[in-house]
Amino acid sequence: MRRRLAGGRLVIATHNAGKLVEMTELLAPYGIETVSAGTLGLPEPEETGWMFAQNAALKAHAAARASGLPALADDSGLCVDALDGAPGLFTADWAGKPRDFGAAMARVVAELAKRDVEPARWRAHFVSALVLAWPDGHEELFEGRVHGLCVWPPRGAAGFGYDPMFLPDGHGRTFGEMSAEEKHGIPADGSQGLSHRARAFQLLAAACLDRP
Repeated sequence: MRRRLAGGRLVIATHNAGKLVEMTELLAPYGIETVSAGTLGLPEPEETGWMFAQNAALKAHAAARASGLPALADDSGLCVDALDGAPGLFTADWAGKPRDFGAAMARVVAELAKRDVEPARWRAHFVSALVLAWPDGHEELFEGRVHGLCVWPPRGAAGFGYDPMFLPDGHGRTFGEMSAEEKHGIPADGSQGLSHRARAFQLLAAACLDRP
């Protein structure tokens, strides 16, 4: 049986500023008080999983145990078909430290060029795995995907990560050219949101959250 989140505080288990903003905005209508793992000074666990869901669970459970509060974690990435799903789990790693996603996007294009893949075949999808975990070890998992095309050069300065090079199917602008509301807003009519994180969150909200 699904466990519902009954108010109180929730840890957003991320040190990624862009993710923190998106997840906070998604949770805002539900009257949940949020605090980030970074604000609490929680360490980032090593992401040793071989699936997005496993890494999200590692982060959520680590934050829940350390804080004594329910915790929500996202693990997400860009999977490029012609690169056999890369960067995938290593989406952030391709940006190096400190993170340079301009270099990461250029690497995607360089890798596609090595394989002599024409731009019309730069198919890709974003994946988001959300895990809501409690201190007693219970968890709920939800996943969302959005398919599209990689474009070059990058377009737009909104969003974060690889957003400026991802053109979702059925749209003429990249995620980097879209407002936050357009990208991950939840439609009032109950239809599917656009971004991978919005789609995963819609499933989570339906199963585990109540509006005040």
